[in-house]
Amino acid sequence: MRQFAIKQSIERVPGGMMIVPLLLGSLIVTFFPGTPKFFGSFTGALFNGALTVLAVFYVCMGASIDIKATPYILKKGGALFATKVAIGIVCGVIFGQFLGETPITAGLFAGLSTLAIVSSMNDTNGGLYMALMGQYGKPGDVGAYTIMSLESGPFLTMVTLGAAGLSAFPWQTLVGSILPLAVGMLLGNLDKNMREFLGRAVPVMIPFFAFALGAGLDLHKVWTAGLLGVAMGVAVVVVTGTALFFADRLTGGTGVAGVAAASTAGNAAAVPAIVAAANPAYTEAAQSATMLVASCVVVTAILVPLLTAWTAKHFGANADLPDDGVAPAAGTAKEA
Repeated sequence: MRQFAIKQSIERVPGGMMIVPLLLGSLIVTFFPGTPKFFGSFTGALFNGALTVLAVFYVCMGASIDIKATPYILKKGGALFATKVAIGIVCGVIFGQFLGETPITAGLFAGLSTLAIVSSMNDTNGGLYMALMGQYGKPGDVGAYTIMSLESGPFLTMVTLGAAGLSAFPWQTLVGSILPLAVGMLLGNLDKNMREFLGRAVPVMIPFFAFALGAGLDLHKVWTAGLLGVAMGVAVVVVTGTALFFADRLTGGTGVAGVAAASTAGNAAAVPAIVAAANPAYTEAAQSATMLVASCVVVTAILVPLLTAWTAKHFGANADLPDDGVAPAAGTAKEA
């Protein structure tokens, strides 16, 4: 039987395993809105099961995180992680004062919300970061993502929104949002075979929850969201990239690792829907926020490699620094 390079073609698109299924789901429900109900059963569940798939995804993601980090990894990863969190909180406080929980409803910035801004800032594209550090960094820089991967999921976004003085979440909801990740971490660190077993499922889950998320999007708003999404993606790179560059320099790096972390993770596009499910105050903002964050995934995936290469050329690659004595990190899952 003739073979087609489907996977290879999808992966040529920045964040393709997240973006392509998301757009496919959007196209189906936009032009054939009765499809999920018409087929029902398992087919219908593919359109409506995003939260269930995401719950399993975060268990598997957690299993890939090794808590036995070396001092270098703790210093590097901790500095970049703390900087990302701080930027999210600052943006949440500033924009929360003007926008509250609801999105802008008209004009050039229609669809923009505090939820979209915080979600796009909080989570780093781990696969992109580790690939860039494999080229321009040291093993310890790659391993730093074991700390940064704690950004994954809706927990930090919920905490950030609460810290910004917006609608708070019950403690049960906050614990519930991080519990699957914590359970996965426990399993993966108690048994390396479980880490390997569950970690392999992480990339497989991405297109399935992306498709279900896309099935909840209205493509009639894509043009506006796309233009605004490009601007947001550039803002993510500029704002987080500048802060992360200096954070990396302060911890003994050249700034390359900081710039390489100035991206939006593919699974960050799932956060608005989860937040809205936990607190209805964000329901109105969730749909446009999902599309905006998805746009940021694509834009940052294009810009960050270019800027990382430029930074390495002008400030020196981390690989040129003295050896950190850290072996390449194993078992860390990459994100789309």
